[in-house]
Amino acid sequence: MDGSCHFSTNIKYCWILNKLSKVIYYLTGMGGRLDSGLGQALLVRGLDVTGRELTGEFRQLRFQGQVDAVASDLQSSFWNTDARVIANSFGAYLFLHAQAQLPPYPAKVLLLSPIVGEFANQETAMNFIPPRSEQLLELAKTGSYPAPLNCEIHVGSEDWQSNPTNVEMFGALTGLKVTVVPEAGHMLPKKYVNNLLDQWLS
Repeated sequence: MDGSCHFSTNIKYCWILNKLSKVIYYLTGMGGRLDSGLGQALLVRGLDVTGRELTGEFRQLRFQGQVDAVASDLQSSFWNTDARVIANSFGAYLFLHAQAQLPPYPAKVLLLSPIVGEFANQETAMNFIPPRSEQLLELAKTGSYPAPLNCEIHVGSEDWQSNPTNVEMFGALTGLKVTVVPEAGHMLPKKYVNNLLDQWLS
């Protein structure tokens, strides 16, 4: 598999179903799958889930190859106001970098616990420097980031991977709505996410 999956129809036909707002383009976090976790929550709501899993061959691509694949998916099958995009953690990082090389995305976007750059945890001495770790904030600070037109971000107040301070800064610079969830970590509470999905999908 190349990391691109769909649980009802081939991606090239998704634009037909998009008009009914039944197809969700979902970018998972590292090691995530489209049919489990958040993907399962979408499937049980009667939605068709397509997108990219950060597993297998897709994960083996160079970073630019992953970004280009996401950008191509959006432009070829999801570039209309009825489309819906959900991205989680590193999947959100890929979306934000794909958006950086595209015009402002016109449809609804929901980013959960997005990675926006380097992060570290002093308690565990763990850190992660993703490719182009400074690019998003640099573009935002210069006013040259082409922010999506209808995007909201949700991040936990205790999330050390998706640093809420950095996420709020990025949101303030780009005009994106950021909600910080009190006492939540990188994995947002299931009840919170379920309520959020019901509101966002309505």
